Amino acid sequence: MLKGKSQAFLEMASEEAAVTMVNYYTPVTPHLRSQPVFIQYSNHRELKTDNLPNQRAQAALQAVSAVQSGSLALPGAPANEGTVLPGQSPVLRIIIENLFYPVTLEVLHQIFSKFGTVLKIITFTKNNQFQALLQYADPLNAHYAKMALDGQNIYNACCTLRIDFSKLTSLNVKYNNDKSRDFTRLDLPTGDGQPSLEPPMAFAENTNSLSVPAGLGPGALGPLAITSSAVTGRMAIPGAGGIPGNSVLLVTNLNPDLITPHGLFILFGVYGDVHRVKIMFNKKENALVQMADANQAQLAMNHLSGQRLYGKVLRATLSKHQAVQLPREGQEDQGLTKDFSNSPLHRFKKPGSKNFQNIFPPSATLHLSNIPPSVTVDDLKNLFTEAGCSVKAFKFFQKDRKMALIQLGSVEEAIQALIELHNHDLGENHHLRVSFSKSTI
Repeated sequence: MLKGKSQAFLEMASEEAAVTMVNYYTPVTPHLRSQPVFIQYSNHRELKTDNLPNQRAQAALQAVSAVQSGSLALPGAPANEGTVLPGQSPVLRIIIENLFYPVTLEVLHQIFSKFGTVLKIITFTKNNQFQALLQYADPLNAHYAKMALDGQNIYNACCTLRIDFSKLTSLNVKYNNDKSRDFTRLDLPTGDGQPSLEPPMAFAENTNSLSVPAGLGPGALGPLAITSSAVTGRMAIPGAGGIPGNSVLLVTNLNPDLITPHGLFILFGVYGDVHRVKIMFNKKENALVQMADANQAQLAMNHLSGQRLYGKVLRATLSKHQAVQLPREGQEDQGLTKDFSNSPLHRFKKPGSKNFQNIFPPSATLHLSNIPPSVTVDDLKNLFTEAGCSVKAFKFFQKDRKMALIQLGSVEEAIQALIELHNHDLGENHHLRVSFSKSTI
């Protein structure tokens, strides 16, 4: 434990166990005494402990087992904390007071997902107040979210959350659009042309770059800096070695024989627009990846750190550098630094692009799109087999044969296939689009 820092190191028995733990807790933040806890990899390979504190550790362990057996109350914990009242709803009613900046459905999803799986959200305006109903998978998540977020500000000194439990126990969402969304059903219509409830505010340009910090401090869930071109966020993960709110990632433990700047550009480009990549000249297993903003850097870090790529477990953390420098004239670089800021392959150029809604963790099933009519099942299976993948299942979308799902032998295979085959020329002026899917076949 680090004294006075609210931080600790934890050494697992193996690297696999550490990867499993981080991957498990990245999408669903764990809570200790209703406080969200953030887990990431350390730069230390092992912990050195002196033996004296072992006796203290033994005493602490005995105290913990006493708590678990119910024979001891935790100091400072109210007796009913963490227990859910019978019949408590998994649906929260959220009122946002002092709405100085627009709050989108995506922003609410991002904030509330820190406390568990959000199934549905409906936003509306009632009595001149912007409100939302939000349904969790589990009432316990709703309980924790209410305890942690009620009375917090989303941005400095404004957009205050007032949260209570709804009398509804389930929400009925008819349309997936910017007012309502059922995250369990991607097949719902957008319901364009329906008389929509009045919008909470004119949306600022590119509100998708709004980001919500992971460390919920007192007062604001911010500080979120409001810039003129967009509302961008500063994220602070407690204990990260890099600069909070930085858009540059340090990526380590790469396979130096197989990794290229273009490969990192394609992979990190699933989670945001990559502007520059630099593979270190003297240490080619390390690279810097500069994203368009801090939110995208955070997304890429959360989803990619701990994934296997070319046989090695990739690590991503916030860098101490705020930008990737291009090599000076005449400086030897071997093509290791590349500027992609004007690449036509950016997925998130358009504000409000559908791609923002289809960001999923790496998975063995890939979503393929932009397939020309002449390309058959066998053509696509062969394409992936030639790239060294084992194809487990394949299916075209019924309504739209421009799209398909392909299931490969492992997540690592899918990551490598995405790097190799995204933007592959299928002829007839069609380039294959590849992304991770949350569906399985």
